[in-house]
Amino acid sequence: MSVFNVLLIILLVLVVILGLLYYFGRKMQKKQAAQQEQMEAMKQTVSMLVIDKKMMKLKESGLPQMVIDQTPKLMRRSKVPIVKAKVGPKIMTMVADAKVYEIIPVKKEVKATVSGIYITDVRGVRGPLEKPVQKKKGFFARFKKDKKTDKTSKK
Repeated sequence: MSVFNVLLIILLVLVVILGLLYYFGRKMQKKQAAQQEQMEAMKQTVSMLVIDKKMMKLKESGLPQMVIDQTPKLMRRSKVPIVKAKVGPKIMTMVADAKVYEIIPVKKEVKATVSGIYITDVRGVRGPLEKPVQKKKGFFARFKKDKKTDKTSKK
């Protein structure tokens, strides 16, 4: 009887935890949808000359102090994609979307879709953007077998 009571209590605690996770997950999902809708409403297309792009900590990025204060404390220590660009006569520091950061060319003019200081999309002004060049494999990485090549060689 004692084992049954312990299992019942553990099951009850797990059900309560799952219920709380479901509730907070739905709440965060609604919040994210509202933020995405707000970003879509605020977006505008801007022509800019990209000066530099780096992965930097938020405190070292040069963003306004108000932006740094509004971010969660855990996020302040993580590295974010920062882009310095000349928009009109001003040089601005902006945050790029993780998907867009890889295709942003340095020292070239681009048309970017911007929502505040957040870059959401990039297109080339003079022709298409080049794909980022893949780095060469290291000396020891050449000797490791690819999983893909192993599967194709067995067939």
